[in-house]
Amino acid sequence: MLSAESAAVVRATLPAVAGALDEITTRFYGTMFRDRPELLDGMFNRGNQASGAQRRALAGSIAGFATALLDDPDTRPDTLLDRIAHKHAAVGVTDDQYTIVHTYLFGAIAEVLGDAVTPEVAAAWDEVYWLMAGALISREARLYRDAAVEPGEVWRPWTVVERRTETPDTVSFLLRPADGGPAPRARAGQYVSVRVRMADGVRQLRQYSLSCDPGGDLRRITVKRVAGTAGSPEGEVSGLLHRQVREGDELTLSAPFGDVFLDERDESTAPVLLVSAGIGCTPMTGILAHLAAIDSPRPVLVLHADTSPAEHALRAETRELVWRLTDARAVFWYERPGPQEPGARTGPMDLDGIELPEDAAVFLCGPLPFMREVRGRLLRAGIPARRIRYEVFGPDLWLPGAAA
Repeated sequence: MLSAESAAVVRATLPAVAGALDEITTRFYGTMFRDRPELLDGMFNRGNQASGAQRRALAGSIAGFATALLDDPDTRPDTLLDRIAHKHAAVGVTDDQYTIVHTYLFGAIAEVLGDAVTPEVAAAWDEVYWLMAGALISREARLYRDAAVEPGEVWRPWTVVERRTETPDTVSFLLRPADGGPAPRARAGQYVSVRVRMADGVRQLRQYSLSCDPGGDLRRITVKRVAGTAGSPEGEVSGLLHRQVREGDELTLSAPFGDVFLDERDESTAPVLLVSAGIGCTPMTGILAHLAAIDSPRPVLVLHADTSPAEHALRAETRELVWRLTDARAVFWYERPGPQEPGARTGPMDLDGIELPEDAAVFLCGPLPFMREVRGRLLRAGIPARRIRYEVFGPDLWLPGAAA
């Protein structure tokens, strides 16, 4: 609970703090990595730092948490906190690192806002920070306990037993625990972090959804090579995996985490609606494979948009899984249709004419503009917001609206 005194101060200063968050987080990361360069080794992704995605995600989470506390000081935004906690657990964040972040974050706030940061302002925002940190620490401790790992000790070696090219820029890796032990429990839709050592010796990591049924001893990730653009560099981890990793090699994977997953204990007869674009198909394929593995009777509707059939990763497998289920169908959209999918629709995903079950459990994954557009259409179609769950690859830049 945020105290009444702090709530009044935070409410009065939120516009100024929110307006300066980009500069604050830029200075925060710059100073912290200058003083603590070891944090860039296996904890933070350099590509996300270079593109500004990590900075914007942090700013959004701070503003979103503070706004939620002001809207209802007695409650916490659980959707936002759960999502961050899973991301943190997947890279091995530990309690002591919150103190490090606090030191550099509040130093950056004081530098950017100057004399506006009075002792009262500093105390109020300190209360916000530790409310958020305390909630995350509690959640992360529970996640580590449920995963049967010590806090922060999430890593394990896995052996690549098969490498398969899915499309010209997408490769799947089938993996088995290298230590001979059983695979950890995972839920359909979750992800793992993959940590690799780059040419300069620095370890970098990236999260990849499990693209197969997680119920067996093997795991699979499907990796799209991230091409560089004017606004962001080439993906370091995806590039290394594509260029160097072959059958017989070892990869370091985290335990599985992720707050977006199919829970068979919850409304196990409700329809399932899987909506994706591009490489966002990977968690959907994992969910679909799990439903097929347990011979689920649930009605399933798969909607996917892509550039072309040839660039649609796991397309044939998706068709096969849909065929195996007793009540499932798939509709594909392509910007450039091809003979592989004669019944596909042309252009971006258009839900006109698609009968959407109102009581469906909806899973959504793809580029942010796609998800925003489709989520709006689903809401207008009468599907309640609480039934729509989404997964973001990389830092979550959609956090302020996550609870909406």
